Amino acid sequence: MKRSVLMLFLFCLASFPLLAQDQQQDDELLPPSRSVSAKMGGAGGLTPFYLYMDVGPINEVLRRSNASEFDNGHMLLLGGQGYAYIYVVKNLRVGGMGVSGNMKSRSLMGSTRREVQMKVGFGGVTVDYVIPVVPRLDVALGIMLGSGGVDLTINRDNGTAKVWNDLWSEYGDSLAAEEYTRKMSGSFFVYQPSMNVEFALLRWIGLRAGVSYIGMAGGSWQLDDKYDIYGVPSSVSGKGWAINAGVFLGTFLY
Repeated sequence: MKRSVLMLFLFCLASFPLLAQDQQQDDELLPPSRSVSAKMGGAGGLTPFYLYMDVGPINEVLRRSNASEFDNGHMLLLGGQGYAYIYVVKNLRVGGMGVSGNMKSRSLMGSTRREVQMKVGFGGVTVDYVIPVVPRLDVALGIMLGSGGVDLTINRDNGTAKVWNDLWSEYGDSLAAEEYTRKMSGSFFVYQPSMNVEFALLRWIGLRAGVSYIGMAGGSWQLDDKYDIYGVPSSVSGKGWAINAGVFLGTFLY
């Protein structure tokens, strides 16, 4: 019995180096753990947004003013973003972004033409926490804090073709002008929580797709950048849900 126990002990002792060698070979075949290395570097690129905003309050005013309504609240915003990882917190990055876009409505009633252009733009500081999913694929949860605004430019004219000599004749005419252009500008604090899925095509180029909500608060309005406007409904702003895409150049480790 003692001899059998001794033989079993010697067999196990001899097997330990072989087991350790097999384990080392298995470890070499497995990819390195993503939890060990932190995200590094930075990138920058183009970030178009497709904004879904509520234009109902604006369309209500346009109807009362004999102007055409906006077909929908869909607006393409073009801009860019850049970021860099900080090493105080693992996988946390800080950067900045800015985008803008516009849409128009046109109407002709009799000989009077009316045009309304709505422009939305914003920018600020971005903070994202990146969660590696698999090699090349990450999920970024973040928020942007900054400022932005909405410009409403309204124009009315007689609907005729514009000729060089006629324009200068009208400019020097002493009659009261019936054509005019006014601009109403609203300034807001902007916040934008977002979730993006990012894929590294190569170590220097990556793609992004995501969804976010653009919120606007604390608006103040001015006419022609000179006079304060009072009584603007709080519902008139550029807030709404947005989907986005992006192409980035920089450093992508995987």
